Amino acid sequence: MARTKDYDKMLEALQVELVDTQHWAIEQGLKIVVVFEGRDTAGKDGAIKRIVEYASPRQTRIVALPKPTERESTQWYFQRYVSHLPAAGELVLLNRSWYNRAGVEPVMEFCTAREHEHFLNDAPRFERSLTGSGIILIKLWLDISKDEQARRLEERMRDPLKKFKVSSLDAEAQIRWDAYTAARDRMLAETHHRDAPWTIIATDDKKTARLNIIRHILHRLDRPGAKIGHVDKAVVFDASHIKGRLNA
Repeated sequence: MARTKDYDKMLEALQVELVDTQHWAIEQGLKIVVVFEGRDTAGKDGAIKRIVEYASPRQTRIVALPKPTERESTQWYFQRYVSHLPAAGELVLLNRSWYNRAGVEPVMEFCTAREHEHFLNDAPRFERSLTGSGIILIKLWLDISKDEQARRLEERMRDPLKKFKVSSLDAEAQIRWDAYTAARDRMLAETHHRDAPWTIIATDDKKTARLNIIRHILHRLDRPGAKIGHVDKAVVFDASHIKGRLNA
């Protein structure tokens, strides 16, 4: 666990590297998409907040799409995400993504079994078209334990400043834990591919997770001369090495 003083120091150093890396990425015309997925309370909002804190507001966008409209629900599933993809020099962070159809939608029966199957088949092809066009696609699964999720959900309910985080689906997160686990495992198995691999981040310790997320992104962007430090392979690993390492 990162102590507060050490965490603050390491976070500031990594945020400096993020600023320098974004400046370089803009000059290089890179197009970057970071997908944040994970169970409720896994730490997506907190990690994104630290990433964008000093980022360029003109070249950085956070995308957190609401429930599809009636019209959007009749479109090609990936269509409403396409308009949010980056142009040269832009960084887009997706706080949940098209992978809603691999998790919450099948678990909560918001989509049909056939739609779920189509998605798992189509997602790798969609992502290959993105990376083939020059987009750098970084997919992160933030992994939290059941006990820690329960603690955070209870804390969220008590905190008046977290009112906008409270959802009608929160109660289902623990009730349907096993169903979400099965959906996650299938998603990782079927959509982890060379062009857009999944990276799993253990997040029971929020501060350590944030540092590791930033380090991983910096490693993926690979700016010459960046001072990043080592990513802890015990808590950051790709989906080809998940057996026995994810929270059940």
